[in-house]
Amino acid sequence: MGDGPDVVCIHGLGATKASFFDTAGALTRAGYRVHALDLPGFGSSSKPATGPYTPRWFADSGKVEDLESRLLKCMVELQGFDRAAVIRTRFSNLDRASDLEALATYVASRSNGMKMDVRLENPGEREMYKAGEYLFFRRNGPTDFACITCHGDEGKRIRLQDLPNMTDRRQMQAVVAGWPAYRGTHSTVRTMQHRLYDCNWQMRLPELNYASDVSIALTTYLHYQGNGAVIKVPGFKR
Repeated sequence: MGDGPDVVCIHGLGATKASFFDTAGALTRAGYRVHALDLPGFGSSSKPATGPYTPRWFADSGKVEDLESRLLKCMVELQGFDRAAVIRTRFSNLDRASDLEALATYVASRSNGMKMDVRLENPGEREMYKAGEYLFFRRNGPTDFACITCHGDEGKRIRLQDLPNMTDRRQMQAVVAGWPAYRGTHSTVRTMQHRLYDCNWQMRLPELNYASDVSIALTTYLHYQGNGAVIKVPGFKR
């Protein structure tokens, strides 16, 4: 309603667009064009069929995105957040929580009880999977490590941490079904993006950029290999 610069009004939990009627009227009179939305399942918006939130092709962005990159896109393009500012606080610490970690955990939890189901129906999804597979097995960096170095055999461990053999489908399923997860050594919930970031750091590789194609490719590969896993998040990890 109205003409002028666009303003998007998105309601909070349990509300509807009706909560913005008075505000929309005032903004319209002030010269704005107002868009008040009902989120899926609220007000006059139907509740969509649910499914596991795994990496997939999004036509509006023209690429494969995982949960966290999609949340980042929505926060920046729909809600007006500054991308750099959001990325600076992407991971929580003992002094500060992370909106992205909280949102990712909540959204992923909506898939609890469902099975991991990555289909690779789009050519872009297949290309991302192949890139992730290559990265999983590629040895590089000063330690000449790859993901498979730590996760390709039975009985491996780092300090007190048993390492899953991710060439075994059941062990791979147990890994992907439980992220985001509470990490006892971090005293907070971490996401898959952080898990990959941390692994990258431990291998002494250049910093893995948040929501990068490399991170999404690896996630696509891991999730596809874990197809059939029953999702249960947040999990618990050391």
